Amino acid sequence: MRDFSNRQKVSINLLSNDDVSILQVSGRSVVVLRIPRATRWQRPVFLGSTPFGGTYRRHAEGDYQCTDDEVRRMFADQSDQPADSAILEHFSMDDLDPVSLSQYRNRFASRAPGHPWLGENDQVLLEKLGGWRIDRAGKHEGVTAAGLLMFGKDEAIRDPAAIPQYHVDYREKLSDSPAIRWTDRLTIDGTWVGNLFQFYQKVILRLTADIKIPFQLSTDLFRRDDTIVHEAIREALVNALIHADYRGLGGIVVEKYRDRFELSNPGSLLVSIEQLVLGGVSECRNKSLQIMFQMIGGGEKAGSGMDKIRRGWASQQWRVPLIRTQMRPDRVKLVLPMASLLPEKAVQNLRDRFGVQFDALESAERQAVVTAEAEGEVSNGRLQQISTDHPSDISQMLQRLVTRGFLTQFGKKRGATYQITPETAEDSLVAGSDSTHSESNSTHSEPDSTHSGPDSTQSGPDSTHSVSDSTQSGSGGEVSHEQLATEIATSLEALGADLQDLYARAQRGGRLAREDMCRLIIGLCQSRFLTPRQLAGLLNRRAISLQQHYLRGMVESGNLTLRYADEPNHPQQAYRATLKPVN
Repeated sequence: MRDFSNRQKVSINLLSNDDVSILQVSGRSVVVLRIPRATRWQRPVFLGSTPFGGTYRRHAEGDYQCTDDEVRRMFADQSDQPADSAILEHFSMDDLDPVSLSQYRNRFASRAPGHPWLGENDQVLLEKLGGWRIDRAGKHEGVTAAGLLMFGKDEAIRDPAAIPQYHVDYREKLSDSPAIRWTDRLTIDGTWVGNLFQFYQKVILRLTADIKIPFQLSTDLFRRDDTIVHEAIREALVNALIHADYRGLGGIVVEKYRDRFELSNPGSLLVSIEQLVLGGVSECRNKSLQIMFQMIGGGEKAGSGMDKIRRGWASQQWRVPLIRTQMRPDRVKLVLPMASLLPEKAVQNLRDRFGVQFDALESAERQAVVTAEAEGEVSNGRLQQISTDHPSDISQMLQRLVTRGFLTQFGKKRGATYQITPETAEDSLVAGSDSTHSESNSTHSEPDSTHSGPDSTQSGPDSTHSVSDSTQSGSGGEVSHEQLATEIATSLEALGADLQDLYARAQRGGRLAREDMCRLIIGLCQSRFLTPRQLAGLLNRRAISLQQHYLRGMVESGNLTLRYADEPNHPQQAYRATLKPVN
């Protein structure tokens, strides 16, 4: 194989001879290139002589130019020095909460009585844990980022010289009443010391309060008030806290619903989702925080944390935990559904929809279709988290389900997702158009491309040229697309010429910068709920792409609220702005 390791062209050559092969397809030779995932030590991979402006990230089918801030974060992640080991200048023991330190000692002692570290004073104990560090080269010492995050006073943590983006938020939604947004909320509001240790103590009790504990005896014949499910929840919470990039956006968000838990943290994964599911490899962004939680019984070091979570969920025959990643801002979300692998309601819906054809499916096929029904969509990556089948076998199975009419494909290749095929002939014709669209003209990959990217207006299932059904407005009345467009245009007049211009450009199929698209969506959703299909018609985009690239992230960041907040995959889901648009 020819050597392509020209550093003037690309910073590193990831390919080896084993990554290049030639296949014979229909009498023709096809060169197949497998591009390995760059490790955190190899990133950023960039073109030219500088990473700033020359670094790109692959997301689904598109390549996106990285911002300077994203490049700097890649450099930070490749460092052998953990992110939380940095000494914070001008911070001292006075910036730590003594009550938190005392409570931590007690928990440490109850788990490991007689541990030698417990005989040390607070500063030495912190040094053992990684919360205080001596820089022998620079001949200075002080509180580390880990020490301040774990035990600090919240005003000190959020000081501009420390971690100003720091934020923790627990939200509990257990009521069916739309008038009650949260049944419980815990965020930094001055009523408690908002460091990670206090957040962990308060949140773990709330998460596990409803988990039934069967009567068990430990090996020393004492009652055991812990189960494998408790361990899984504890592991999930600790994972979010120790893997977070605390200089990223959005903070730690933990949500509890009747049927699931959702935990999200800022930052990107340091290993692939596939490796994370397999386990056995530990890549932790904040190693001192990891040690601190290990000493009180939380967090695994050997890459087995995800295994423990999956075992806990499997013990209840609940659906396999779902890992989602998001770009701009980078976030990782873990969804823990407390629903059966084959929910009765979903199975019954599919039997009503497909009849005996559903019962005739093979086990893996049935699981794929049920996942699409229960979660709103399914993908090759999601099924890899559920089964042990090879990705190519999963792809072939999904294509069979598309051919047989069970699923409709949205997107192409690695970015493809699949949804249950609509029941009516009209909807089937509209939604199915994307799966048969030729790829030959696909040359553009920007998220707002009008040619072939994820927001294509040429043939997408929600193209404004093919949507003819009426949908409900935010007020509950039936309106046509034309009526809604007229109402929107009138509303935008009050929001300024800038948004009117963005709206006109979107309707013409023009590309918009991400921040402009988000501002426009907020403007459209002022004082009204709009469904993805309605937004797609107004913005000349595809509904599935709007959901993937904008709506989900805007809900997580608090810019949009859901009509059915406790059912994200509700078939009539709609979005309303929580903020006024910025002109």
